[in-house]
Amino acid sequence: MVTNSVDSRFTQTAARNNQRHTWLLFSIPGEAMGVIGLRCIRHMLMGVLCFYLAGCTGVPDGIEPVTGFDQNRYLGTWYEIARLDHSFEHGLSDVSATYSVNPDGSIAVLNRGFDSDEGEWREANGVARFVQSPDIAHLKVSFFGPFYGSYVVFELGEDYDYAFVSGFNRSYLWFLARTPQVSETLRAEFLETIVELGFDSADLIWLDKPAEAIAGNL
Repeated sequence: MVTNSVDSRFTQTAARNNQRHTWLLFSIPGEAMGVIGLRCIRHMLMGVLCFYLAGCTGVPDGIEPVTGFDQNRYLGTWYEIARLDHSFEHGLSDVSATYSVNPDGSIAVLNRGFDSDEGEWREANGVARFVQSPDIAHLKVSFFGPFYGSYVVFELGEDYDYAFVSGFNRSYLWFLARTPQVSETLRAEFLETIVELGFDSADLIWLDKPAEAIAGNL
């Protein structure tokens, strides 16, 4: 789950819509405004914001979160094998995500990746919470205040050695594994699964390194 759960485009969209509704409300004649009241205005604006926030913590149609999920087995470090790119990860390689339990029971998220343009490592700290119950692999993750985005594990290895993860829609997709490199068989299984589920495999960015490349860097 290397995801800045709410991408900047979402916050900009929410802001634009809030501004649009604010403009419409303040275009109401003064006498009508007095009837509506400031409290109603606040409720309407909050409703608009909540609508967008709720939309970003849902599950894509046709995607089912893993059930019988064991949080403790999922903790630790995962390596990003492939992803659909977004602004918050653009240009990053050697990406990993480490999960641990916070004192309040939520899950601490540490995402780390190498920015080749800047020549430095980048890190992001977040928090994840279960949307339903801890045995259903549908979580919401936040790296920015009250803004959350979905983290849906829809395929999981029996040994918790790989995971296929989506966001709130099919534009968000990650292939994670316990090692930086996976077999060709597992790569093929991932591709077959996501194509059947309607994800666009053409735009995938692969981060795992072939064995010969790894050997050459030793």
